[in-house]
Amino acid sequence: MVRKLVDMAKETGSQSDGIRSVIYAGGPMYNADIIDAVEVMGPRFVQVYGQGECPMAITALSRDDVADRMHPRWRERLGSVGKAQSIVEVAVLEESGAPVPPGETGEIAVRGAPVMLGYWRNAEATAKTIKEGWLWTRDMGRIEADGYVTMVDRSKDLIISGGSNIYPREVKEVLLTHPDANECAVVGQADAKWGEIVVAFVVSEPRVSIDLKAMDELCLSQIARFKRPKRYESVEALPKNNYGKVLKTDLRARLVSES
Repeated sequence: MVRKLVDMAKETGSQSDGIRSVIYAGGPMYNADIIDAVEVMGPRFVQVYGQGECPMAITALSRDDVADRMHPRWRERLGSVGKAQSIVEVAVLEESGAPVPPGETGEIAVRGAPVMLGYWRNAEATAKTIKEGWLWTRDMGRIEADGYVTMVDRSKDLIISGGSNIYPREVKEVLLTHPDANECAVVGQADAKWGEIVVAFVVSEPRVSIDLKAMDELCLSQIARFKRPKRYESVEALPKNNYGKVLKTDLRARLVSES
């Protein structure tokens, strides 16, 4: 939705004077997209992180943080979901429930008044999700020493290739810096040798044909070789639900049907 707003502002030359704030949620925006949005529409953007079990109330990245370009770590902060909101505690935990050190990856957990009491008539699911007062979000992430929380990816989206963990978001951040890439999605495909391989589905900018070889060279220059996609698919559009989220299950099913 923000991408469409920005594209329309570019086409019309609008200064977006009628919009005071744009609050985005559902997942952190890719740095390339939010940088472009602020450049075109100005400091109007605020990010909120929550989920149905703790609605809109886990962390927030303020308007000032989203627009800041002076802090030495502004890019890292822009890629985060901000700091814990005042009414909750946020932690990153390992499987045992122990907190991981700052900067290391674990599962994001939250506790406080906005957290649900439990799932309706489903004690088993509640026990798996809420442990000792902490709501385990199933989002993988890390907390830096200054309190900023970075969401790495959903735990179910993790790709394990050759025994190494690969988070699709890291790959997508690189792919979207290519000037011809409009959207992309990264999923794992079952592979007899590696367990899984990384596959990238890429949507080009209108009336542009993407040079997939150049995109592969970009990945090789920005991330570890084992993380780069072993297969690229140029597609006209990505399958999405009514909320605009990419249906990765459909992409995985497509890869299964082709194998």
